[in-house]
Amino acid sequence: MPGLATPELRHVCDLYVELDPVREMGAGRAGQRRIIPIVGGRVEGPVIKGRILHLGADWQTIWDNGVAELDTRYGIETEDGATIEILNYGYRHGPAEVLAAIARSEDVDPASYYMRTHARLETGDARYDWVNRMLFVGTGARKNGQVVVSLFALE
Repeated sequence: MPGLATPELRHVCDLYVELDPVREMGAGRAGQRRIIPIVGGRVEGPVIKGRILHLGADWQTIWDNGVAELDTRYGIETEDGATIEILNYGYRHGPAEVLAAIARSEDVDPASYYMRTHARLETGDARYDWVNRMLFVGTGARKNGQVVVSLFALE
């Protein structure tokens, strides 16, 4: 419709999420299930800076076609003391040989596979109240013992 705004992306931060080893659960209703505990990390960026708290996890389902359904919940403590909850949901998929290399903890070019998320952030801290009413999208990469996500506000 003419006159409607075209959404823009504003870089908010990069999340460097540290992980414990994968805990395989076996087959579930929708595919192979696993839990990856989130044990810390850091948040760097032009809008939000701080650390990722040692709590939360990524509850993944790996579908028969190799798509990883990512479903994470964890917390951020900003450098000025606010606590922000993040729920991040998305997909990771790509060529079988690339996904196998990622599973072996090899360094893989993030452009060789798809890893995208949408996130909901929530806080009771008035300084960051704006996150409660903003949509976020992310692009990510799986590294050895870590996930990196560049998070953008959808404006």
